[in-house]
Amino acid sequence: MRFIHLSLSLLLAGSAAASLATLLAGCGYHPIDHLEPYKIDIQQGNSISQDMLGKLKPGMTPSQVRFVLGTPLVVDPFHNNRWDYVYRLEQGGKLIEHRRVTVVFENDKLKAIEGDVVAAVQAQSEAATQGAKP
Repeated sequence: MRFIHLSLSLLLAGSAAASLATLLAGCGYHPIDHLEPYKIDIQQGNSISQDMLGKLKPGMTPSQVRFVLGTPLVVDPFHNNRWDYVYRLEQGGKLIEHRRVTVVFENDKLKAIEGDVVAAVQAQSEAATQGAKP
């Protein structure tokens, strides 16, 4: 008796699902049109903050720079005096943030910092210069 009751329940559930699918198809609803793949957040590279750049001083050795900023993402084998720190953040498949900082050495001493993020001391002097202008 339980077997017949279970079979009847499955039959009713299946027919209800088939009826619902038929009704939705008639209304023009297509669930495939509304599905999107899940896109994970992707964080790549070295996140360099203003505080980290503020700790860099001209004349530092490569090991001192590596201690402050970490290992560079790109070291050009043809230009050993240049390190590139690249950072990208994508959320939901859209690029949110992209930064690049290049550290240049001369005679194994820090010579210059280039890129999208400026050193805190330089940013403060630029702000003071702009504030002094009428």
